[in-house]
Amino acid sequence: MNKIFKTLITAFLLITMFSLIVMPMSAEQQYIFGIINILLLFVIGFKKSKKRLLTMVFISLLMSTRYLYWRATNTLNFNTTIEAILGSGLFMAEIYSWIILVLGYFQTSWPLNRKIAPLPKDVSQWPTVDIYIPTYNESLDVVRDTVLAAQAIDYPKDKMKVYILDDGSREEFKQFAGDVGVTYIEREVHDHAKAGNLNHAMGLTDGELICVFDCDHISTRIFLQATVGSFLEDPKLALIQTPHYFYSSDPFERNLSAAKDAPHEGALFYGPVQRGNDNWNATFFCGSCAVMRRSALEEIGGIAVETVTEDAHTALKLQRLGWNSAFIDIPLAAGLATERLALHVNQRIRWARGMTQIFRVDNPMLGRGLTFPQRLCYLNAMLHFQYGLPRIIFLTAPLLFMLFNLNIIASSASMIFAYALPHLIMSVYVNSKNIGKYRYSFWGEIYETVMAFSLVLPTLLSLVSPKLGKFNVTDKGDLLDKSYMDYLTVRPLIITALLLITGISWVIVRYLLNDFQGIDPLVIVLNLTWATYSLFIILASIAVGKETRQIRKNTRINASLPITLHFDDGAELTTTTEDISMGGVRIAVNKMSELRQRNVTSITLNVQRDEVTVPVDLVSLESNQLRLEFLPIDLNLRRKLVRIVFGRADAWIHQADYKDKPFKELAGITRCIFELFFGRRQKVKAPAIRTKAKASLSVQSINGDD
Repeated sequence: MNKIFKTLITAFLLITMFSLIVMPMSAEQQYIFGIINILLLFVIGFKKSKKRLLTMVFISLLMSTRYLYWRATNTLNFNTTIEAILGSGLFMAEIYSWIILVLGYFQTSWPLNRKIAPLPKDVSQWPTVDIYIPTYNESLDVVRDTVLAAQAIDYPKDKMKVYILDDGSREEFKQFAGDVGVTYIEREVHDHAKAGNLNHAMGLTDGELICVFDCDHISTRIFLQATVGSFLEDPKLALIQTPHYFYSSDPFERNLSAAKDAPHEGALFYGPVQRGNDNWNATFFCGSCAVMRRSALEEIGGIAVETVTEDAHTALKLQRLGWNSAFIDIPLAAGLATERLALHVNQRIRWARGMTQIFRVDNPMLGRGLTFPQRLCYLNAMLHFQYGLPRIIFLTAPLLFMLFNLNIIASSASMIFAYALPHLIMSVYVNSKNIGKYRYSFWGEIYETVMAFSLVLPTLLSLVSPKLGKFNVTDKGDLLDKSYMDYLTVRPLIITALLLITGISWVIVRYLLNDFQGIDPLVIVLNLTWATYSLFIILASIAVGKETRQIRKNTRINASLPITLHFDDGAELTTTTEDISMGGVRIAVNKMSELRQRNVTSITLNVQRDEVTVPVDLVSLESNQLRLEFLPIDLNLRRKLVRIVFGRADAWIHQADYKDKPFKELAGITRCIFELFFGRRQKVKAPAIRTKAKASLSVQSINGDD
């Protein structure tokens, strides 16, 4: 009886939803209907709960689907062939956006908050682990601390082996491996890039589990204890992925002042998206900061080599064979973000090309082995990277009216406003409530606009010929000795901005000359509003190309850690750090006069029972700030320093109070546009990473270490 009742309720809701979608209304009626639903949405969103969120998603999808139905049935009647072609292109872009909206709601509305599976107390039951650190052309300065941190992981030393997989066959890396006591692996045939490098190492090692770190991703001491337990709990688990966390600023954070207070660009994926994937057993392998079961990899023939996104393709193959995957939303390692916009764009081009290749050669919607939700999760990921052309269409569409008098939406402006505004307002509001902690309003449009023109050709070519293109390594650790404008990367955006300025100016001139006789004034307002908003987003995107000077070799990490200063007269002072890096430390001091009469010779850091004493040299002592530079130390001492600076159990666990405020974000983005033309008034600091000295995660004592 209960089942019949639920079926009847579902049928009633579907019939009601269908009726509301197809019900014809005048502009006035649609305005009233839209306002009622917007107000209803705001009332529901006043408090947080799962049922309220799903209700909001339902209402938003109802209004967005109603808008798309209206577009399909009332606005595709064109007067000329060119209007029909361009108008159909705009409608196809809107269909694409609607699909992404639906899939996005599906993927992020049911996130799984997975907990750490504890390891058994009997250490003999813990599996053996091979830690792979693949490298190709990166400098030893980038790789060194990654290797030292991997060695310092709290795990039985007889059950853990660290390997440097050097695809560049460099003698200095071989020497370094010998000096620190890890195994160096090189290969004669360098085929299939990173995937081939990993597969080659698999043939030479025998650990039950394989842990992969990109050569700039430095792990915390608890990485394996936080991940390995899940493999003992679930014998069918093939993969466990952790977030890619970056302790350095990416081009958005560095070049846009407003971005420093916003969530990182990757926060959305390594938050609601991956937790949503985890709920449907569709977690993506992301190439680093992950652990995999060797037997599962051997069953699929190793890491996938058919595409340039070997990581995601590997996960897909595993899941097709019924293996499970998992995601732990705890940052257990940290790496370097791309330093310059051009490198950032190139990295995204590779991701887009690779996901498009998977769509062609191993389409998740086809073939056996995947559940329907798994297929949808992969479909969303692959369709997402096709946003280049739709984004360009949305940005430039008003130019067709302003410069060429073309009408690509066969409807009155009043009807367009009545149907489009509720759809846009509600989707922005629901996304703000759903994922606003991880992606602020309007920032997604800036991220996509920066990449849009660069992605169109690679994705289209990969759709036609998926074998085109090769794996490109993203450079890390570069310095920039002067600020400059990356005109090459943002050139298409500059051209588009100039066209929009021309179009807006021409419309204003024509209006002043009374050259719009017989044209609905609302049509002019619609296109001017649309063009102005497009220009706003494009100018903010151009500002990302204004590269700021980067001469600091070691990134500072804001951390309050206990520190003892040792003076040349034997005196000591215990205080806390303001920030620290592998190159030095900054300390806030009160009694400046006492410090001026002494010389600091060394410092001691004592964190979570890890202690290291490092010789230092004075850099500056002013404004109650003491800056000290670390003097050269041997590898054993550096390993201890790495464990304290990067390896603390809670090194990257911080409670950031991110809360989306759309109007505030608009103001911040506007400030970035002013800074594009007039410069910044003051230097923008790197995003604050506040950490605690006391670990908040429980780890087991291994080899005498707590």
